[in-house]
Amino acid sequence: MAVIHIVLFKFKPSISEEHRDSFARELEALRELPCVLNRQLYVGGPSVTDPIEKSKGFQMALVSVHQDLAALATYQASKEHQWVTSTWLWPFKEDVTRFDFEVDQEDVAGLVAEKMASPNADIERSRD
Repeated sequence: MAVIHIVLFKFKPSISEEHRDSFARELEALRELPCVLNRQLYVGGPSVTDPIEKSKGFQMALVSVHQDLAALATYQASKEHQWVTSTWLWPFKEDVTRFDFEVDQEDVAGLVAEKMASPNADIERSRD
C-alpha cells in the first residue's frame, strides 16, 4: 500500500504573501527526497474552492505520495523536512491539518503512468 500525505496550512494574519511563497518553494524542493515516490509532491494555494468559506481559511496545501508508512516516516524525520518546517512554518502558523491514507499500489502506478505518458502536461495546461 502506498501512502498519500495531505497537509493544509493556515498562517497568522501578519504573515506576508512573500513568506508563504518562499515556504511553498522550500516545500517543493522536498520532492527530490528519495522517500517521495516518483517525485510526486505538489504544493498549491490559494484555494479556488467555491464558496471560499469551505476552505476554512486554509491558504496552502501539500500533497505527497510515499511508497509506504516507513517512507512517510523517513520523509518527516529528514533533516530537509525538519529544516523547512522549523524555519518557515512552526513560528508562523495559525493552524495545520494533516491527513494520511493508504491506497493500492496500482492506483499510484496509474498516476505515474499518466504523468510519464505526458511529461509536459503541466506545461501544456499552463498554455491554455
